[in-house]
Amino acid sequence: MRETETETELLLKGYGLTTAEMIYRMPDYRSVLNTFVWQEYDLAPDYPKLFEFIEFWQDAIEGPLHSVRFVHRKMISPGEWRNVTGEFTYH
Repeated sequence: MRETETETELLLKGYGLTTAEMIYRMPDYRSVLNTFVWQEYDLAPDYPKLFEFIEFWQDAIEGPLHSVRFVHRKMISPGEWRNVTGEFTYH
């Protein structure tokens, strides 16, 4: 995926919006849980962007992950999209 692709180009390539809720322990107070929400266009069922972010979190963030919940919504597929070249309005 190139960085300059539009949202529509990603959707036509099969990407869908992935939303993840990261529940993590506070670094100084391990018994306190906090929440972080992450969103990105990703490819199901492998979710490379999501797992890349989870690896980044584990390597670079001090608050250890408690759990991760995520949903994936494929908003459009190539078979659902059609090019419209004109529009007529009727009163």
